[in-house]
Amino acid sequence: MQELWKLTASRVVELLKRREVSPRELIDVAASRIADTNPRINSIVTLCLDRAYERAKRLESKPATDIPPHYLYGLPIAIKDNFDVSGVRTTSGSRIYADRIAPASDIVVERLEANGAIVAGKTNMPEFAAGGNTFNDVFGATRNPWDTRMTSGGSSGGAAAALAAGQVWLANGGDFGGSIRQPASFCSVTGLRPSAGMVPKAQKQPFSPLSVEGPMARTVADCALMFDAEAGFHRLDPLSQVGPHPSFVAAAARPQRPRRVAFSADLGIARAVHKEVRELCRAAAEKLSRDGVTVEEAHPDLSDAEETFLTLRGAVFIARHAQLIEKYRHLYKPEIIKNTAFGLSLKAADIVAADIAQGELIRRAAQFFEDYDLLLCPVVTCPPFDVNQRYPEEVDGVHFEGYMGWLILTYAITVTACPAFSLPCGFTRDGLPVGLQVVGKPRGEAALFSAAAYIEALLGVASLTPIDPRSA
Repeated sequence: MQELWKLTASRVVELLKRREVSPRELIDVAASRIADTNPRINSIVTLCLDRAYERAKRLESKPATDIPPHYLYGLPIAIKDNFDVSGVRTTSGSRIYADRIAPASDIVVERLEANGAIVAGKTNMPEFAAGGNTFNDVFGATRNPWDTRMTSGGSSGGAAAALAAGQVWLANGGDFGGSIRQPASFCSVTGLRPSAGMVPKAQKQPFSPLSVEGPMARTVADCALMFDAEAGFHRLDPLSQVGPHPSFVAAAARPQRPRRVAFSADLGIARAVHKEVRELCRAAAEKLSRDGVTVEEAHPDLSDAEETFLTLRGAVFIARHAQLIEKYRHLYKPEIIKNTAFGLSLKAADIVAADIAQGELIRRAAQFFEDYDLLLCPVVTCPPFDVNQRYPEEVDGVHFEGYMGWLILTYAITVTACPAFSLPCGFTRDGLPVGLQVVGKPRGEAALFSAAAYIEALLGVASLTPIDPRSA
């Protein structure tokens, strides 16, 4: 039973379906693994085991009828701490909400639980999901299982670390500037930033395609399993998709070698990319080339992506934080205060211009993908860094302005509205994980799953997790 934590989510769901293992037994396994590993990495910050056992008891005593193909049969999962789970402490990593108990569950949690998932706990995150290093004043920092001196990334850093350490089989994440993709890269797990609306959500700015929810797992097939259970229409999300979606599990089960892909080490905009990150991602592209894929050095024109993203992000920060900061400034970290002040300094014309610019970026990316099946590039400009460093101020001697500059390779893709995977790609000479960003065509999730499954098998890195947390 103790070895169940090493299995993939897909395999465990098959065992659940055949009743060779029960949901309560799996909760026991997850609880034991969390107890063994969490003191070293601090990834799960709130357990809700009583709630989980109660739900498992209900599932076992009254099995579901009319079971959909994407049903999870009582699989324990983890939920990021800015997603409400009814009756469970949900803090968003902020002292403002340190004692908050969620009165109801978010849309994605409702949908996952309706499809047979059981929430075992909440994962750590930076304060209000702002930043690429998971630390906050409520729970402290999350450490990387590959080297506990290093950060797990952020903002879904607790989710990525929990998966890498085998604490749970699936975890959800949110991605604005790279908050699924970057921690997946840092922890050598898999994460998908889907197209806006694929996973429905209720948000203050309902027509914004910037902030999305998506699945995190250890394999592409497991990501597909979770994505099938999340995706679909909801009346509260005007961007959500009406009608049935294709089976992403089926797509992932049919690995498809792409015909023609573009590769870029810097997307033409990154001021610096760590030498080993460049080498590992280029080596991955060369593997595709040797396997018969046409690989060309190319990227869409993203020259205005940084300014566009930062402006639109500033507008979002007004909506999320301006009123709270008026009352709770003393409880906010300085980066959020600074970013909100930047948002408030913008003129209406600046925000409108950024909206228009994003439309142009989306159209340029769509045109680019008329010639290419995929775009490959690094996920992050650097490997994992010291957990005590708030963020990298420079890479290879090149200084970044602000605390977002080192994340340009993810947030530039955000503004294109294209779906993108982070896939485990390899390790630096110090044994630190590096991820390959695999960007697909607009609304091309099904084809992207098939291509990602092919690349995952070719690279052969995903099977190295889960691991016992270690310190070099």
